[in-house]
Amino acid sequence: MSTEKNEAIKEFFQAILSLKNSQELSRFCHDLLSAHEIKEIAYRYQVAKMLKAKVPYCKIEAETGLSSATIAKISHDFKKGAGGYKLALKRMEDKVH
Repeated sequence: MSTEKNEAIKEFFQAILSLKNSQELSRFCHDLLSAHEIKEIAYRYQVAKMLKAKVPYCKIEAETGLSSATIAKISHDFKKGAGGYKLALKRMEDKVH
């Protein structure tokens, strides 16, 4: 990836980090993404949460409507990815307790 593209990605992440609360993030996401894209991203997070809870693929597929291929991709990323799903899930668990 070119340096210019890397810088654009870094700036995008910094823009997200500059938002002060969930309402601001919601406004940003609604400007940036379609309602369908937001729903798909939210479902991906829910799948990671369900995978962590050891919910079977067939139940995840039935509850989310996502394909088994998408669930398998999320499972792979959950297990061997950059750790983002696990980090977010841990932080949300810590926030509840």
